[in-house]
Amino acid sequence: MRPDVLADWAQVGTFVVIFGSVIAAMIQLRHIRAGNQLEALLSLQREFRVPELQAALTYLQEQLPQRLEDPSYRQELERVGYVDTAAHPEMVACNWLNVMGTLVARGYVSEDAFMDLFARLIVFCWRQVAPAIAIMRRTRGQGQYHDFEYLAARAAAWLKRNPDGTFPLSFAREPLPDRWLESDRRQAVES
Repeated sequence: MRPDVLADWAQVGTFVVIFGSVIAAMIQLRHIRAGNQLEALLSLQREFRVPELQAALTYLQEQLPQRLEDPSYRQELERVGYVDTAAHPEMVACNWLNVMGTLVARGYVSEDAFMDLFARLIVFCWRQVAPAIAIMRRTRGQGQYHDFEYLAARAAAWLKRNPDGTFPLSFAREPLPDRWLESDRRQAVES
């Protein structure tokens, strides 16, 4: 075999080895990224269960709308500077959701996986706390909690695309019996 033909075959062989290495590296990077995404989501899930955040979310649901009726409460939000989380537990939720918005916006956490877990909660929290954020923006500008706002907009869009969640269409869903439905509806009408 001529040396130039042998050199050509050697180059082809080198190309095949390099191409295979690149493919293997891309697959490995994809697995590493998936592992990092999984660890990030598990970490967020753990943070979500922290008692301080759970108390703040309960506060958003049960007390914030009434508290915003108090002018002194609103003045505390409008004032520039630190907002005491003991007096304003909604700030704990806002801060956490703003960080989540940053992570999703920058691609550190998979938006689709995050929304599958938290989209309904995000939309609810935004609706509850938006009046407080509007008050804060009077003096702090439109950048206040902008990543939370972004997250809420993305969550609303995700819910519009997935109104019933992401249950695989190839599986049949079994109806869940709700044996108290009629009783609870009668009770609600009577109350």
